[in-house]
Amino acid sequence: MTSPADTPEPARAQPESLSDLFFSFTVLALQGFGGVLAVVQRELVEKKKWMTQEEFVEEWAVAQIMPGPNVVNLALMIGDRYFGLKGALVAVAGMLCFPLLVVLGLALVYAQYAGNPQVAGALRGMGAVAAGLIAATGMKLMNALGKHPLGLALCALFGIATFIGIALLRWPLAYVLIGLGGLSCIATYVRLGKTAP
Repeated sequence: MTSPADTPEPARAQPESLSDLFFSFTVLALQGFGGVLAVVQRELVEKKKWMTQEEFVEEWAVAQIMPGPNVVNLALMIGDRYFGLKGALVAVAGMLCFPLLVVLGLALVYAQYAGNPQVAGALRGMGAVAAGLIAATGMKLMNALGKHPLGLALCALFGIATFIGIALLRWPLAYVLIGLGGLSCIATYVRLGKTAP
């Protein structure tokens, strides 16, 4: 009779092939009009289960502080995790190829109708929807912070301080990232050191 500790963990979901990786990121990119964070979290964590909620929060944080578009950085990291350099390149190609064609087509259409007041109103409405998507995803990701070594309260405090620094005080993003980001890294390191056996 085997004990629960002896039973192997079920195989983790992952991309089946490079083409699966490419088309998954292509579909993801084509859905990401205005609020890609919500789409990325739903697709990678909830549907495909390539990442846990906690992994997503950690890797999204790294993707945000790296130069370049956040979601492209995340695609690069996920592609590398499963297929190395080849996977990283394929994932980024999936993020960029077809969406680039769509954006070029939309740019041509927009150039024709940019002065139209209905088009301007529609774009403002899309901005509000994108803000709502980002806020809703942020609320969903709050659960993952409960398992963070700093705890939910301290994580929320860092989040509020970041919001105040960027949105209200209008500090440069680089200063906020270096200052508050560095402080949170140090606090996490200290907390992990205290809990280590």
